[in-house]
Amino acid sequence: MILERLEVGPLATNCYIIGCPQTGIAAVVDPGDEGEIILDKLNKLHLQCKYIILTHGHVDHIGALDEVQAATGAGVLIHPGDAERLANPAKYSVLPIGSLNPQKADRLLEDGDTIQVGHITLEVLHTPGHTPGGICLKTGHILITGDTLFAGSVGRSDLPGGSHQVLINSIKTKLLGFADETKVYPGHGPASTIGAEKRFNPFL
Repeated sequence: MILERLEVGPLATNCYIIGCPQTGIAAVVDPGDEGEIILDKLNKLHLQCKYIILTHGHVDHIGALDEVQAATGAGVLIHPGDAERLANPAKYSVLPIGSLNPQKADRLLEDGDTIQVGHITLEVLHTPGHTPGGICLKTGHILITGDTLFAGSVGRSDLPGGSHQVLINSIKTKLLGFADETKVYPGHGPASTIGAEKRFNPFL
């Protein structure tokens, strides 16, 4: 599996490219800004983007959605709890990052759904708390957590639709049961593991 992390935009959002080396099919997760960098990396990796998967609808995670979608024709996937943030992004934006044009999802993701990226199967985990429609993605021992879980921290819950209690419950019930060696790739900052977060994360 190909897994590339790109740090984009003024809030240093982690955009991930997940690629299947056998088929050349890829998914872009959270194209937050600087679409030209994301598209250039896809080109250099010789990957065709089939899906754009959004872990949630905050503007720092969707700012380059227009550009990447227009260039690739990829389907846009998001949980229904955050679909309104795509339809009316200016209403929910607190920072002027990227495009605020209304967008429509091509597929609404539910907890337990799977997304097939070539020979790679991504499992959708609904983890509300940062936003109502926050999700994480799991394949093998890899977990992409968006702004739900960070190395040594958790997502903020003081923005509209957020709830700290719901967020912590999501992490404890949906994520901490995975094997300690499961690698955590968050929406901002460095990678971690489930084991390290169990032992050292002060919020858990």
